[in-house]
Amino acid sequence: MFVTGELPKQIKENTSVALGCFDGLHLGHMAVIDRALASCDGLLGCVFTFSKPGLEEELMPFSVMQHLLMQKRVGLLVRPSFAAIRHLTPEQFVDRVLIGSLRAKRVVCGYNYHFGEGASGDAALLVRLCQERGIAASIIPPVEEDGAPVSSTRIRALVRQGEMERAARLLGRPFVIDFEVVKGRQLGRLMGTPTLNQLLPDGFVRPRFGVYASLAKIGQTYWPAVTNFGVRPTVGADAPLYETWIPHYEGDLYGKRVPVCLLSFMRPEQKFGSIDLLRTRIHLDGVEATKIARRLQPALLLEEETGQ
Repeated sequence: MFVTGELPKQIKENTSVALGCFDGLHLGHMAVIDRALASCDGLLGCVFTFSKPGLEEELMPFSVMQHLLMQKRVGLLVRPSFAAIRHLTPEQFVDRVLIGSLRAKRVVCGYNYHFGEGASGDAALLVRLCQERGIAASIIPPVEEDGAPVSSTRIRALVRQGEMERAARLLGRPFVIDFEVVKGRQLGRLMGTPTLNQLLPDGFVRPRFGVYASLAKIGQTYWPAVTNFGVRPTVGADAPLYETWIPHYEGDLYGKRVPVCLLSFMRPEQKFGSIDLLRTRIHLDGVEATKIARRLQPALLLEEETGQ
């Protein structure tokens, strides 16, 4: 898969393009992408999205998005900055981007897709403009779950509430972080529960503070784990971070990116009266989290989620 953060001058092959924000690659997004890929008929499968800092809190690290699309055998991922396309009229977007840059012969978008300056164009206008220019275009209806359309807004709300199992149903996979492991104060190591510390980047969705059953992928092995996200009320923290203890793993992972899925909320953060009480509770959490991870068995989903 070829990935570009800029608009290509003009690619060499004709394309079948999936259009969307695709900020979480949830079930609705994947329906659009699957249709574009199924309609290729010798065309290059292309996903066109954009990055816009501050638009909404991110639901997925870009590294995970890339791997998921590679698994789908997308041939081209185009992700320019929003500034590069925001001032184009709907007609200019079709002429300059879809035709001039991407050589689109087929275009697929979701029912609520908007494009052009000020989001002035909707899905119906896109179809009309494409058809006038000889481009086949289609609109994918909403994918529903629990009686309502799947949306990134719904998923963000669920993540903020700690409803990870419900969020996973809308995503079609567990909610995953994939951030660099950084050095902490090594208090976990002193307690016999060494943790992976991963800082929450700016602009990324913030889950409910608390303890989660989780699953970490190291190499090609999946490890049941327990993750605390928050400010560590017993020992303190400078900023919210993820701390993941993998009971049966030993190894140095500093500086590496380790995918961690938050599978199920177990309890809120709690301040303990002593380090000994904290240590005891972490071990109990580890036992319970392992049971939950084995019950949910999300390894097959993770295999498609990240190539770490």
